[in-house]
Order: sequence, then structure tokens, then C-alpha cells
Amino acid sequence: MSAIGVHRWALGRTGPVPGLDVALAAAVGLATVMLLAHGGLDAVRGAGPAGGDRATDLDVVALGLGLAATVPLAVGRQVPVAVFVVSASASALLVGLGYSLDLALGPAVALYLIAASRRPDGAFDWSLAGLIAGLFAVYLAAAAGAQDSFPRSELLHSGFAWAVGWVVGERTGLRREHIADLTERAQRAEREAARDRRLAAAEERARIARDLHDSAGHAISVIALRAGAARLRSGADAGPLREALAAIEDLARRTASEIDGIVSHLREPSPGGPGAVEAPTGLASLDTLVGRHRAAGLDVTVAVSGPPAALGAAADQAAYRILQEALTNAARHGVGSARVEVAAAPTGVTLTVTNPIAATVPRAGRGHGLVGMQERATLVGGSLEAGPVDGAFRVHAHIPGGPPEGDRGDRDGEGTGP
Repeated sequence: MSAIGVHRWALGRTGPVPGLDVALAAAVGLATVMLLAHGGLDAVRGAGPAGGDRATDLDVVALGLGLAATVPLAVGRQVPVAVFVVSASASALLVGLGYSLDLALGPAVALYLIAASRRPDGAFDWSLAGLIAGLFAVYLAAAAGAQDSFPRSELLHSGFAWAVGWVVGERTGLRREHIADLTERAQRAEREAARDRRLAAAEERARIARDLHDSAGHAISVIALRAGAARLRSGADAGPLREALAAIEDLARRTASEIDGIVSHLREPSPGGPGAVEAPTGLASLDTLVGRHRAAGLDVTVAVSGPPAALGAAADQAAYRILQEALTNAARHGVGSARVEVAAAPTGVTLTVTNPIAATVPRAGRGHGLVGMQERATLVGGSLEAGPVDGAFRVHAHIPGGPPEGDRGDRDGEGTGP
């Protein structure tokens, strides 16, 4: 892990890590013992004599107090204020007994832990400020009493170290709070995006259900008409009666199969808005659909190949809706043109809509229209792929064929008799 990665990890973590805290306490303790052994920071830097009248030998008392000022840092994240009180008191006792500790590192690190654990938006704690100022004053007074002079070195070095510890701790707390806020926002945005996708899928399923309702209602009406014709002719001739009953059985089976194939996917209830939805007439209205988009300013070219495919009502409507949504997206996000390719085959129909897109405005993500097209294709057993390809946006869908829906005369209510 790089140094930057370690820093980001340390800022982002909220819980204590015993190993790291113990290592921190050990490092600060070693530095404190070295300062005591060499007579203080000024002596280490060669800026003055090693202690003057003060004790400079690292005896048992100095070692014990030095460890008392640093070892509690191992639990500083759990009880930072208590650790600061112990560390500052041990440091003040050290300088009061005449030992050279003009750089009190233990209390400085404890102040860092206090500041880092505070909430940045919390109210200023006057009691904490008074405690810090009071212990610093005790530390300076103890040093002045032992030296019989003004503790210039202690004031300069320890005061600067304590201030730096507090400021860095504040910045660390702010950074951690900022990272936590960004993480929460990203998670909330992800949840909202997932909710929007579910809502889009639910809305499209509601439209499919209403389209299916219209289709099934029309088919059942034809069944009723044929059943009535069979009843009226039953007394005159048995041959036409058998033909009418066979037609009723065939149409009923195909309608039931279509309803079972689609409604089985609509398991989750979704609220349907009031108002009737105009059911599309299918690929037969492709010219009308293209004409509307051309009139709106979109340059659309169409290429149709293969014999007319035998599509069920639901599959025909799904193909129409996919073309409708793909052309709408081309008009909104493209640069003014689109190409529609319809390839029919006995196994179904393949639809491809390609429109160029501006290089400076890449299309990313999956909008509600793409979710709706995917739902349409999936619910009739087909497949759909959509995405940028060579500077253009391409929608490619395959809609499987099915048994024919019967002649158009039956669907339009013509020929009420067999």
C-alpha cells in the first residue's frame, strides 16, 4: 500500500486499531526517553548546554515518568481526555523534578487524538479548553520552578507541539467527516438510482399490462361473437357448427397462451395510473411512426428485409414500442439522423436502430427508456442490447416469432359468422 493509500485509510477509519495505537505509543515513548537521556531538545540540537542545574541522567524515576507520559496513548482513541490528563501530569512532574523535557510529545499526541475524535460541527467545549490551558500552565510553572527562570524552551517547543497536535487533529476530523459525508451521499445516490430503475420497470410493466388488457379484451370479444354465431346455427347445420367451435378453441388457446406467457412475468403489483393508454398497432404502423419523426426534423432511413414475420400481438406491440423509444432517444440525444433496420425471419424479427452521437457529449448509464425497452424485449422472450458503437448509439433487439393471430378480418370484427 502506498503512503497516500495509508494516509487515506487512516483518515477514513473510525474504530481503533490496537496494533497501530500501540506502535504509536511506542514511537512517542522512545522519542521521549531519548530526549530525557540527552537533556532536552535544545541539547540534542546543540543550541544550549545539556540541562544546566537540572538532572540529565536517565534514571528509574525519569524512565517511569516518561513511560507514564506516553504508554497511555495506546488507548488514547477510547479515552483521549483521560490520556491527555495523565500524559500532561506526568510531563509536568518530570520537569518539576528537574528533568529536561522541553518538548512534551505525549500530551501533543493526546491533543491530536482529542481533536480528531470531536465532531467538527459540535459546540465549543469551554471546560475542555480550560483543562488544556490549566495543564499547560502547570507544566510551565513546574519547569519555571525547577529552573528558577522563565521556561522559554518549554513554552516555545511544547507550546508549538501542542498547538500543532490540536490543529492537525481538527483537520483530520474534518477530513474524516467529509469522507463519511461523501460516502453517505454516494450510497444514497446509488439507492435512488436503483429505486428509479425499479420505478421505470414498474411503469413499463403497467403499460404492458394495459396493452395486454386491450388485446385480450378484443380477442375475447371475437370469441363471444363466434360463440353466438355457433349457437344460432346449431339447429340448422352441424358442419358449420364444428368449424365455428374449432375456431373458438384455436383462438382461445392462443389467447390463453399469450396471457400466460406475459402475465407470468408481471408478478410484482404496480399501481396503474388512470386514463386509457393507446395500444400500438404494431410493425404495420412503422411508416406512420417514421413519418412522425421525419416531420419533427429527424432524418430517418428505413431498410426492411425478409418476409413478414408471424408475431403475436404482444410481440408485435413490443417491437413497435422498442422502435418508438429508440427513435425518440435518437431525436433527443443524437445529431439529427437515424437508421432503422428491420430483418424478418421465420424465427422472429430483428430490429436495429443506429444514430450518430456527438463526441463531446457521450451517452452514459441506462435511462428509463432503455429500461423500458429491455423490459419489453424480455417479457416476450427476446433480447436487447444498447450502447455506443464506433461513434454512434446502437439499439439491437430480437423479438421471437409466434403463432399467427388469425386473419385481420377476425381481429377487426369482420365476418361475425364462421
